[in-house]
Amino acid sequence: MIKERHRHCKGIFRGEFPGGANQGRKGTVGLWYTDGIAMNDDEMRAMLIEYMGKGFLENIIAMMKQDPSAMRFIPDLLGDDVLLVRLGATALVEDLAKEHRRALAGAVPGLIALLGHENPTIRGDAANALGIIGSRSALQALKRLLQDGNPSVREIAQDSMKEIEAGRE
Repeated sequence: MIKERHRHCKGIFRGEFPGGANQGRKGTVGLWYTDGIAMNDDEMRAMLIEYMGKGFLENIIAMMKQDPSAMRFIPDLLGDDVLLVRLGATALVEDLAKEHRRALAGAVPGLIALLGHENPTIRGDAANALGIIGSRSALQALKRLLQDGNPSVREIAQDSMKEIEAGRE
């Protein structure tokens, strides 16, 4: 079913947002409308991961600028097993932080949760993203990461804390 809907959702990634990509979203489960096709959050998450894996970064950036509530899916991208998806997610955060830093706050709780991930690369990527976003609400969680068993994660956490404390929020 998801694949069938993806075929119909090409408009969201060409910058065609009739009524907004998130028009009609209800509650936490939510419905996303793209070209008149409704998708729930799980389908939207799967589509974003798939499209990031195919290299559609610019399209995802455009979509999230159009509908900042979609930024809450960034932790799902950053926590994915596929390296290309995670690299794209980091580039996504870097780009969005230039002009949409406040809107990225919707990703912070999920990124903080990723600091406890079993994969040290994902923990480090999440710490890095939190530093880019600059949310002071992440400082306590990053401080705990200074005790991480992985030296690279500790270093990234320390650098991210410095970025945040330098006043990037």
